[in-house]
Amino acid sequence: MNPAQSLPEGRLARFVRQLGQITSAGTAEPQVLDGVAEAMRELVAHDDWLDDACAQPHPQYYQQYLLHADPEGRFSVVSFVWGPGQQTPVHDHGTWGVIGMLRGAETGQMYRREPGRLIAEGAPERLEPGDIARVSPTVGDIHVVRNAFDDRVSISIHAYGVDIGQQRRHVYDPATGAAKEFVSGYANAQRGAAA
Repeated sequence: MNPAQSLPEGRLARFVRQLGQITSAGTAEPQVLDGVAEAMRELVAHDDWLDDACAQPHPQYYQQYLLHADPEGRFSVVSFVWGPGQQTPVHDHGTWGVIGMLRGAETGQMYRREPGRLIAEGAPERLEPGDIARVSPTVGDIHVVRNAFDDRVSISIHAYGVDIGQQRRHVYDPATGAAKEFVSGYANAQRGAAA
């Protein structure tokens, strides 16, 4: 059962419906990012809708829970649950993405790849509840993200232009820029449904 279908009047269902409209309009990426960012801002302005099953940290690893995968493959919505001090490796997405901070805070550092190395771009960005960030191959797609807190859980909501758990993408060696392919999957392994 798809979580968005079980919440016909809920905030997640409304967000999924908005993403369906935005991504079916055939608009260019900048307009998609603007539309998704606006809808995401509305979604994360309220912290009363995320199912507890998709908000559980793991003691060692950050968790990526699938909230919705569009049946036409146009987008996916996931929650990222960051235990104290947890972080991603340096990675890319290969598609557009919009991140909204729901609880706690996270910091992110963007990179650009040059032959034989990665170079940090700009200062690290800190997201607080309600803040939005964007990624894509056209606006910057390589970054590292970490929980801003060493003593509590943080949760962010992400929307991507593909089923991100099935997407082939890359992690990067920060010293050499060498890329290694990976597919992330989901903490709630049953595709299309929250655990």
